Amino acid sequence: MRFVRTDSFRKHYAKLPPEIRKKVIRQITYLQQDIRHPGLYSKKMVGQGDIWEARIDIHYRLTFQIVGDVIVLRKVGTHEIYRKP
Repeated sequence: MRFVRTDSFRKHYAKLPPEIRKKVIRQITYLQQDIRHPGLYSKKMVGQGDIWEARIDIHYRLTFQIVGDVIVLRKVGTHEIYRKP
């Protein structure tokens, strides 16, 4: 699978602390291997259609969609991203 990053994802990623950015890259690697990788704790978001969420660590999450063979990385950040995933 290949990845597409939305402008929103790029903007939020740029604002993350360096140690969290490293964790995001690790989780994206897991996502590429298997969206159900146990380290991701990925699941579909309730009431958000085809938007998924995955865990970065206890405080940070990322949201994504699967469109054909493309994973669209939508947002990354604290739980605040759940307001508009």
